[in-house]
Amino acid sequence: MQNDLDRFHLVQDVVDRLLHLGSKGDYLKQMMQDKLIEHKHYIDKHGEDLPEIRNWKWGVGRE
Repeated sequence: MQNDLDRFHLVQDVVDRLLHLGSKGDYLKQMMQDKLIEHKHYIDKHGEDLPEIRNWKWGVGRE
């Protein structure tokens, strides 16, 4: 996550390019920023990634 190539930063970059999202895009970007902050605090306290990040696996898409 430190190189900004994680899913949270990527979502923020996409929102920046989809200007028609307006306030929904701003809300989504803030959600991603909040998650990045939560993740950093968790690492500082526990010395490892959040479980939802550490245990994430590629899965089958929604049908």
